[in-house]
Amino acid sequence: MAQYEHHIVLERMLAELSGVSRASQNTIDAYNRDLNEFIRFCNDQEIGYIHKISEKTIRGFVRNLSENGLSKSSISRKLSSLRRLFNFAIRHSLIDNNPISKIPNPKVTRSLPETINVDSYLEIFSLVDKENDFKNSIRIKSIFELLYGSALRVSELCHLNISDIDFKNQSLRVSGKGSKVRIVPIGSKSAKILSEYIKSIEGISPSRPLFTYSDNSRITRHHIYQIVKHYLKDQKIDKKSPHILRHSAATHMLDGEADLMAVKEILGHENLSTTQIYTHVSIERLKKSYKKAHPKS
Repeated sequence: MAQYEHHIVLERMLAELSGVSRASQNTIDAYNRDLNEFIRFCNDQEIGYIHKISEKTIRGFVRNLSENGLSKSSISRKLSSLRRLFNFAIRHSLIDNNPISKIPNPKVTRSLPETINVDSYLEIFSLVDKENDFKNSIRIKSIFELLYGSALRVSELCHLNISDIDFKNQSLRVSGKGSKVRIVPIGSKSAKILSEYIKSIEGISPSRPLFTYSDNSRITRHHIYQIVKHYLKDQKIDKKSPHILRHSAATHMLDGEADLMAVKEILGHENLSTTQIYTHVSIERLKKSYKKAHPKS
């Protein structure tokens, strides 16, 4: 069997991920970061070829990550990246044995997603109006309406074009993970805000990105994070990120007795088990309300 340097195998795997699997750039970048970290570890061990990587090598890598304080969930993600690499190598007959086949993920206690309540969301809108003129205010509100009202991921929001909005049917065409397209409903309040925002844009064309900078270039994830972090600063939550709004949307839908399968489709989840975590959030909220209000609690 021919011998292949590990970085060459990684390049081939990433090319397949991009061309055949049509993974998003964010997914490719994440695999690239995780696997290059592993390759650097292998180089430090003077291991340059993929067939030289053993189970012992991988366990040493995991131990190194743990000693450096990396969380169990992050270690699990890196192991998932490694499984992809070695499965690719096995599938293309680049190695005879899979060194990661007997290595499990560390046991992780899954924490419940943090959320904000509806009153907090309305307070954020009041703050947006207070700090901005109408044009900036309606733009920021539109961003929040899509992250919360339509439960979009940040990357999905950034990739929206004006043509993706169907005001007649109050729906949104969203390109999700793995370039999978789904149709997401837009509520009447969200539609009104989005309509006002689009009217405020100069030089509208259907192919134009929905959100841009002043030079008309497409808005980035980092900019969305900055906006959301600023307006969540007074909320009593640990992570002040856009994903909190998506978590909140899912939880509030289930609080309102929405069908679990319908919520799964709106969120664009591949597996129902991913959506079910939000049912636990709703149950925990119910328990808190019970303990607070019931005389027998």
